[in-house]
Amino acid sequence: MRRLKATISYDGTLFAGYQVQPGERTVQLEIENVLTKMHKGNQVKITASGRTDAKVHATGQVIHFDTSLEIPVERYKKALNVQLPRDIRVLEVEEADSEFHARYSVSGKRYRYIWNCEEQQSPFRRHYTVETNGIKPDLEKMQTAAQFIIGTHDFSCFCAANTSVVDKVRTVNALNFSWHDEELHMTIEGNGFLYNMVRIIAGTLWEVGIGKKDSNELQLIIASMDRGKAGKTAPAHGLYLEKVFY
Repeated sequence: MRRLKATISYDGTLFAGYQVQPGERTVQLEIENVLTKMHKGNQVKITASGRTDAKVHATGQVIHFDTSLEIPVERYKKALNVQLPRDIRVLEVEEADSEFHARYSVSGKRYRYIWNCEEQQSPFRRHYTVETNGIKPDLEKMQTAAQFIIGTHDFSCFCAANTSVVDKVRTVNALNFSWHDEELHMTIEGNGFLYNMVRIIAGTLWEVGIGKKDSNELQLIIASMDRGKAGKTAPAHGLYLEKVFY
């Protein structure tokens, strides 16, 4: 058996998320169905760096799987893409050590969140950016607030209430904003993220940007460890898993 590592990209619009769910179309199910077909009906399970929710996109998700096939690694990408639906693409396949684990070997991740601040949003971007109805936030205030998030903290305030995770201490290494024409992009890197953490951070910083919260409140919100103090969870379709670090 060989262990292969694959970097994949997917448009989350028509998926109920990454992870297999009964009766739902998911990224994991589509890939496993193709691999099982390639292995003559023998079920092949894949493991990802982490799950993504319904409508969340990925430009650099990483998975691993074990295979008995002797297909050269350089041909595996084409073999998968020919059979996968068009909203999933395999970007790269490489041989991995048997100890490599797509989830447990992760050292960090980078996410991107995108708001579209045009007066009239293009219909072709509606599934990939969050419409703001022409509102443009105060970027300086958002950047000031973001500095309180960088570092190692208990991020309970930025975690969905229904999580089972006990240890909510994480490290955020970088949090930046940039304009791309009328789109505002937020990128965030860290050693790990709690359930909905990036979307809650995005929602909270957006509220700072439009004057619903003060920049200096962020320090108090983090110290409170209270989800109720933070902002709303930003919509899923503005979020991208951009890169996984090992």
